[in-house]
Amino acid sequence: MLFFPTRPLSFRSSFHFPHQFCSKTITSTTTTATMHSSVSPSRESHKVSSSGEAAISVEEWQGWGTTSPIPAMVTQVVDDLKLLQKDSDADMIFGGNHGKLSGDFKVQEDKKHRATYQSLGDSETKLQFFSARQIACRVLGSRGYLCQKCWLPSEDCMCSKLISCPLWHRVRFWLYMHPKDFLRQNNTGKLLWQVFGIQAATLCLYGIAEHEEMMGGALKLAGKDKVWCLYPNKNAPAKSVKDSMAELSFSHVECPPETTDGGHSLNFILIDGTWSNSGAMFSRLKDRYELMWGDELPCIMLNTGASLMHKLRPQPSWDRTCTAAAAIGLLDELHDLPNFVSYGLDKQAKAIEDAVEVLLEALTARRLRMGRSITRKQRHNRDIL
Repeated sequence: MLFFPTRPLSFRSSFHFPHQFCSKTITSTTTTATMHSSVSPSRESHKVSSSGEAAISVEEWQGWGTTSPIPAMVTQVVDDLKLLQKDSDADMIFGGNHGKLSGDFKVQEDKKHRATYQSLGDSETKLQFFSARQIACRVLGSRGYLCQKCWLPSEDCMCSKLISCPLWHRVRFWLYMHPKDFLRQNNTGKLLWQVFGIQAATLCLYGIAEHEEMMGGALKLAGKDKVWCLYPNKNAPAKSVKDSMAELSFSHVECPPETTDGGHSLNFILIDGTWSNSGAMFSRLKDRYELMWGDELPCIMLNTGASLMHKLRPQPSWDRTCTAAAAIGLLDELHDLPNFVSYGLDKQAKAIEDAVEVLLEALTARRLRMGRSITRKQRHNRDIL
């Protein structure tokens, strides 16, 4: 989640919200009855056998949106789960949202992982263990339930409605994602690699050493003058897109479209997590940047505000926006600069806008079918214009 000065985000395409978005509750008895009669069956519990089914293959791992090998600690967590299942009389069962363990196995695993966490000697290892456990459970618990591409239940898959679009080859997004947002159905960061491809929008999971080292290596190759974070750094003035980019020139740099090593790319890091988690994520990024270059991580402030997803996904306030909306705002503001106007960034922003609409429609249809509210919880009414 990102925070920016409040200005309504200008979505160029028209999108018609259901009339229920305009009211706090759905009061029609007929509508409510219809909704409940069409509720899809609740998610069935997913049972993992002790005969090796729990193992995660490279193909399965990369199918969730990453190019990396399986992280070593994720593999270790999976092996520990299999060993615990073998040594206990309980089945490994996942149920509910976010791949959560359930039943007797959950009780035993909870005791074991807490003991393991306490036994770890330093905060870095504890963070890596926390992240690996979150991710391992989400992958195992989502197997056969979520579509690997769009992270929605298979019956609600929206992949056929998404239209891919090449991102200008001089721009690269890094989705620095918290483990608790990984495989989250209403996550919008996933839309960037679904539309632009995983080379143009790369997933980096917070606390996963292999991912953070991969991103660090690419940023080092690009150089400190080609790295920015879209985050309001309270301890240093954040520059606008115009202040940061208006003087850049590309005419003297040879960079063919097929170049993928990132050496000539403008790298933009998007922090993809809840607002409460973003502070720790930014602090980790800042420390790594200072260790690499001995300087402050440059931050960019966008002139954007609430996105379409505010209609469905509760936010702390209306001036904190989703990850996809931040990417849209950046591309739009870059397009407004004379030195970027010829690269079609406005069309690329529009492609993400369309993807956000597709996601919102899919989530709305699912909630209606399940008889759940499709109105945003009213918080911080003083922020609503």
